[in-house]
Amino acid sequence: MGKPGFWEDQESAAKTSAAHARAQRRLGMFRGLESDVADLGDLAELADEDSEIAAELDAQLNSVEARLAELEEARLFSGKYDAGDAVVTVHAGAGGTDSQDWAEILLRMYLRWAERRGFEVEMAEASPGEEAGLKSATFIARGENAYGLFAAERGVHRLVRISPFDSSSRRHTSFAQVDVGPLVEGDVDVEIDESDLRIDTYRASGAGGQHVNKTDSAVRITHIPTGIVVQCQNERSQTQNKAVAMQLLRSKLIELGERKRAEELAKARGEVKDVAWGSQIRSYVMQPYTMVKDHRTEHEVGDVQRVLDGDIDEFIRDYLNKTAAASAS
Repeated sequence: MGKPGFWEDQESAAKTSAAHARAQRRLGMFRGLESDVADLGDLAELADEDSEIAAELDAQLNSVEARLAELEEARLFSGKYDAGDAVVTVHAGAGGTDSQDWAEILLRMYLRWAERRGFEVEMAEASPGEEAGLKSATFIARGENAYGLFAAERGVHRLVRISPFDSSSRRHTSFAQVDVGPLVEGDVDVEIDESDLRIDTYRASGAGGQHVNKTDSAVRITHIPTGIVVQCQNERSQTQNKAVAMQLLRSKLIELGERKRAEELAKARGEVKDVAWGSQIRSYVMQPYTMVKDHRTEHEVGDVQRVLDGDIDEFIRDYLNKTAAASAS
């Protein structure tokens, strides 16, 4: 960063500066932990004789454990794209209005969790349901290890509850699919043949004033060979929406390639279980009891509302640890 001319290439300089900031944060956390752990021994000796110091020791221990868990989590990210930003899409599954409502609830959960983690979130598109909820929504999460973390949420999420849309108050099961891809830069080698694309423009929906309501600025791109569809409607111009949509398409194509490689590795290891990222991963049960259960790790939490309010770190960390252990073996 101190070399002459470093700042002349703004794009390269920004990437290097971001990497430097990440390294500085991690190093600062590690040095802080070293210092605090060194103090624990002295505090422990004094805590036996002083209740105030005992309380300080408990607080220090909790702080050390929380920061150590963060560092332990960070070491789990070794994939090519794990440290980068993520493109997250939530799709309503079969089940009509209930599933569309469930998709919106999931989106809210992820936005709240992203806020807790300090991620910057940018909505790319949101397609409202006929009566309530969302048919689909896509957002970009920017922050350290955003892709590595969000990738743990990829798959089908199942909700069991008394339907607020059923006049007979019957229990319904709803499904929503979460897709996650890495946000890639333009220079990433992803082959896209222009002749394989169908590009449609349409009038953006939702809030946005006169500009949104009167111009066909929204863009939908279909990649014909794979059937992948991406769309963007939140930028002000058709050109900007197309640029973002192409970025989302590259993300989806990389995700597809990563999934195929994972499936091939599973077959080579003789695994019988379907490792497709579209398989059901978690159930959220509100009736006749309350529980959230991750089917990959067996991790369970009884407070469903706490989870839906964005408290999902335990589920993600357990899955990442299990995945890392399986890879090591």
